[in-house]
Amino acid sequence: MHDRHRDVVEGRATVPRVGSVVELETKYPGYAVHDASGEVVEPVTPYLRELALDDNRPLTDRSYAYDMLRWYRLLWFLDVPWDRATQAEAYALVGWLRMAENPQRRRTRPDAPPPGSVNTRTGKPYLRAGYAPATINHNLTVISSFYAFHRHHNRGPLVNPVPESAAQGRALAHRDPDTPAPPFRRARLRQRVRSTDPRAIPDALWDELFAAMTHDRDRAAVLLYVSSGSRAGELLGITPNDIDWSGQQIYVVTKGTQVREPVPVSPQALVVLAAYLDQTGLPPAHEPVLRTRRGPERPLSYWAMRRIIQRANNKLGTNWTLHDLRHTAANRMANDPGLTLAQVRMIMRHTDLATTGRYLNARVEDLFDALQQHYNRPRVAWTIAPGYDPDDFKAVFGG
Repeated sequence: MHDRHRDVVEGRATVPRVGSVVELETKYPGYAVHDASGEVVEPVTPYLRELALDDNRPLTDRSYAYDMLRWYRLLWFLDVPWDRATQAEAYALVGWLRMAENPQRRRTRPDAPPPGSVNTRTGKPYLRAGYAPATINHNLTVISSFYAFHRHHNRGPLVNPVPESAAQGRALAHRDPDTPAPPFRRARLRQRVRSTDPRAIPDALWDELFAAMTHDRDRAAVLLYVSSGSRAGELLGITPNDIDWSGQQIYVVTKGTQVREPVPVSPQALVVLAAYLDQTGLPPAHEPVLRTRRGPERPLSYWAMRRIIQRANNKLGTNWTLHDLRHTAANRMANDPGLTLAQVRMIMRHTDLATTGRYLNARVEDLFDALQQHYNRPRVAWTIAPGYDPDDFKAVFGG
């Protein structure tokens, strides 16, 4: 391995953050990768164009563009042309990402909890300072598909620099989506991703979070999230035409399939939503109902909704996320004896039944309550029924 490669792997070299991802006015693709001089990185453009034409969401296109920018930053630093990259560069990428700090994890508050520590109130860890194993694996997958794309069109190298897993391909080739995924060995360089149970918000902490919402818009949003199980982007896109007041349901565009589907919501959520709309007025029929409160009126963005949850976290000393509201909805439904797992799967719009089954678990809070009852339960005092001689019991069973 070359000295510069080794320096990157060992964390002794810093890969410069040059280049950028630029949003375009076109849809196919919607993003482009630029180098340090502002020129378009041409090999990436047709790859992102096909990705967009494959009916992927714009945010997927953006995410893949950033993965490609990260790969090109490494190649520029190592002075390796993209079509001459080998597994040595893939090794360098993994070593770099394992050692480098993720700029998205930087803390601006001096009193912020240390990265990787655990919040004592929620039991959830804070994000680590570096790149998560899943992020590294995703980056490798994107690079592998980039080279596979160019090999398919006879424009790239014959060898893919990212090792592939033949065992995974065989295991998933004819898999039934209603059955658990069979085990298979990870491909080389793929990181071990720890499997954890979804973390729902306990009832007492949920009451605190709801009480921390200071406006009917925010209260309506969290109630809609936790009663419908909708994803963050799905709910923020609902319009007046998507609300069925009498049927107590909303229509959301499901992530991935882009299909408009009905989802039931609680009566309480609709009551608070109606109170919010009474205050602000109903927006045009095809405009989102959740809107900003300050500045020019516009639809509430994901980042604005995320900031609402962050403000509540700062007040309560917690670290809940928007996706925890979806976990909470699924956990409540899956453990409700009145609902079957198939019904919960339909409401949550999970692809696999196994995904829904992950929410059938005993919460730590429930275990704590059960153990407290166990510890405080008086010991059973054994007695001998009338008519039996205690001495005979001792002789037979021991004293």
